[in-house]
Formats: sequence, structure tokens, C-alpha cells
Amino acid sequence: MAAPSARGKPPGAPNRDERLRQPTAAEAGGERLSHWAGAALAPAAAQGCAAAYVSVGTAPAAALGGAAAMDAATLTYDTLRFEYEDFPETKEPVWILGRKYSVFTEKEEILLDVTSRLWFTYRKNFPAIGGTGPTSDTGWGCMLRCGQMIFAQALVCRHLGRDWRWIKGKRQMDNYFNVLNAFIDKKDSYYSIHQIAQMGVGEGKSIGQWYGPNTVAQVLKKLATFDTWSSLAVHIAMDNTVVMEEIWRLCQSNFPCAGAAACPAVDSDVLYNGYPEEAGVRDRLSLWKPLVLLIPLRLGLTEINEAYIETLKHCFMMPQSLGVIGGKPNSAHYFIGYVGEELIYLDPHTTQPAVEPSDSGCLPDESFHCQHPPCRMSIAELDPSIAVGFFCNTEEDFNNWCQQIKKLSLVRGVLPMFELVERQPSHFSNPDVLNLTPDSSDADRLERFFDSEDEDFEILSL
Repeated sequence: MAAPSARGKPPGAPNRDERLRQPTAAEAGGERLSHWAGAALAPAAAQGCAAAYVSVGTAPAAALGGAAAMDAATLTYDTLRFEYEDFPETKEPVWILGRKYSVFTEKEEILLDVTSRLWFTYRKNFPAIGGTGPTSDTGWGCMLRCGQMIFAQALVCRHLGRDWRWIKGKRQMDNYFNVLNAFIDKKDSYYSIHQIAQMGVGEGKSIGQWYGPNTVAQVLKKLATFDTWSSLAVHIAMDNTVVMEEIWRLCQSNFPCAGAAACPAVDSDVLYNGYPEEAGVRDRLSLWKPLVLLIPLRLGLTEINEAYIETLKHCFMMPQSLGVIGGKPNSAHYFIGYVGEELIYLDPHTTQPAVEPSDSGCLPDESFHCQHPPCRMSIAELDPSIAVGFFCNTEEDFNNWCQQIKKLSLVRGVLPMFELVERQPSHFSNPDVLNLTPDSSDADRLERFFDSEDEDFEILSL
């Protein structure tokens, strides 16, 4: 869907003093403002990404209720100031990516943990994608940004550790900026919006088209092969099945990436995201490549099946958790935990200016961290199309994760979201099913065959 164009300040727009007060319902197009981060309009969220955002300095006319709103005052970030809803006073534990907190005694720790996650939102005025394409992803890039967030969490765990925290004004280690640079909006960053959008063309998505959870997972897997610094093994479990044998084979390889083309020679003079390629070969002979496991799932037809809710909650309790990408129809969020019957998430629907390094080479990073209480929504409102992520830095981590999944499958009344098996099921390996030759090793074609489209699912009878 096309991104809405920015509009200047029309006659009647509020001045600075007026922008300091709470807007009335009439000023917000007759609709109530939702509490989620980035000050998105609640009714617009149901209409998809093109309407569900408020830009820093602009707002789409659709969010104001029709053609008559085209001449209405432009809503700005300052205009929409209000108190963000805090965590409820509850005895229920708060779970954030495998960490358990109490609202009563650890509220500051909760907020610090949330703030430390990398927060990627819509951006504007970045270099044109492909040289002549969009210079903003507003209206279409929300799932791409969520994909960046879940993958950035994997890189944070890989290079900084789960216990690392970001504190405003505190000097951070070089590895932090190396991770952040991998997602900056420029064509030569590993996981930039430019790389994701252009790689998505190979998955059948044109630049500017909305992605689903599975599509962005497939794209990130391909891009990770070029990230020799992180040397990750990325596995996407298709058909609701995690095959342990496939993961052991992938992670116990002695090479950090899939092919020679993705692994330049050690004496290469090329710099990747500001650091030498030699950093990427330090684990060349490692016995286990850190695993990023992404599992695209469909947990119902039009709404989430209540039988999966407890299993979904348990995913956030596991220390290997990277969170979940999904959201509401055509409006993606990055879910990092839950409290009670509500999911906690980071929202990409805020348009910020693209960030460039300063003259001294420093990268301003405050806009990449959500510095207010996170958003919450009822689990029952979750769109059934999601992707769950896990990070296993060692083989021990993976074995521990497998044990947790097996125990969870034995809990009475809990319906597993996916199956964990040791070996590849026969219907996966039968070449006649795919009409492929027995010696075919094209994993991408295999995964694409078993990939139910992210937004539209069809039940087939064989």
C-alpha cells in the first residue's frame, strides 16, 4: 500500500502553546486516542498501517475521518501529548523475554528492560530504496520494522547478553553500536529497511508492499548469511514442526555461513558496518553456531484459538525467548511479554526522521529506545498469524529449550502451538510430494512449498 504524503501546517493548525494541552475528541477527528506508544489513533489501527500511525509533524488524512479532514489541523507528536498508561497494580507477574518481574517491587527494572530493547519505527527522509524507490516506509513497513526488532534482540543476546541494559547518556560499548549499525536505514547495513525490502522481491513482495510474519522471517534468514560478524544459524520451522535433527545439522557446521560467496577471505580489506570482516571468522571452527529459531504459526482462522493462549504465554517465560511478531490485521507489533491477560509490545507506528552519524562519527541512539511505558493489548485481540522467536547461544541452551517444550506438551489443558520431533517426518522428505528430484537441496523451495501465505490461508484436502 502506498505511503501517505506529508502535508505542511495548514491554516488553523495549533501553535506551540496550544499543542501543550490534551487534545479534545473533536480535535482528534471525533475518536478516542489509544494509549499505545507513538500516539496512534485507535480507529485507524483497525484500518491498516497506512492509517494507523501519527508522524512526527504529520498525520494521514485517513486518521482524521475522510476527505473533509484534508484541510483539518495537522496532528503533531507534541499535539498528542498525554499520560501513557502505566502497568496495572496487580499481583500477576510481568514476563519480559524470559525475565519475571513484580509490578510492586520491580517497576523500574521492568521499564529499564523494556527501554533497553531496540525500537525500530517508521522513518522518513532516508536514502531512496534501490536508488529511485521510497524514502520513507510510513504506511507499509511496520512488519519489516518488527522483523528488525526481533532480529536485533537476537544480535543483542549474541553480542551483549540478555542482561545488558541501555541507560540514557551512558557510554555504550562498541559492540552495541555495531549491532545498531546493522539496522540503520542505508543500503549497506545488513538488516536495513533497504536490504529487507529489496530481498523481499525474491519472496514475491514488491517494494512498498506489506509483509506478513513468515515473509519477513524468510528474508531475514537470507540476509543473515552475509552477517559473518554474528555468524548465526537461522532456522525457520515450517508446517508447525521443529525438527531437532535439522537444527543440530545446521548449528554444528564448522562454517559461519551458508556459502563461500557470503564469506569473504580472511585477508579482505572490506569493512562491514564499520568493523573488519576478520571479526566474523572468530567462530569459524566453533562447534555450535548460535541459533535463531523462528516459527511462523497460524493459531486460528480469523481470531486466536483460546486453547493456544497458555502456550503462547509460556513462550515469553522461556529464557531463550526473542518474543513474537504479529499484531492486528495489517498492523504489526513486536510482542516482548505479558501480564495477566494482556500482551506487552513495542509499536513501530511512529514516523521519525532518519538518523545519520554526527560529524564526529557518533550515532545518536535515543530514538531507537522506547522511553515510556510500553503498550498493552488483550491477548484475545491478537491476529492468529504470528511468528515466535527463540535464541539458543549454545547447544546446552537448545537442549534446555527442547526439554521445556516437551514438558509443556504434557501439561493438561495446554494445546501445543507446534510439534517438536527428532527426525524429519516422512512427508517432508518424500521428493514426490514436491515434484523435486531426490538429490534436490534447495531449502528455499522446500520452505516456500510448506509456507501458507501470511494473510490468506486455504485449507486443502489431499
